[in-house]
Amino acid sequence: MYKFEIFRDAQGQFRFNLRAPNGEVMLASEGYTTKASAHAAIESIKANAAGALTVDKTSMTA
Repeated sequence: MYKFEIFRDAQGQFRFNLRAPNGEVMLASEGYTTKASAHAAIESIKANAAGALTVDKTSMTA
């Protein structure tokens, strides 16, 4: 099961990871000053990520 894990970092900020069923971290967040902000970011990802575009910036043109 995929899951979001919220934790506090060494500076006391709230962060979250999105983990794959095998335990691998697929996404790591920035730091948030409140737990509510971290929860809001998770809900935004859940609501909006399915429609997100993929932009490949590795292509080089000369």
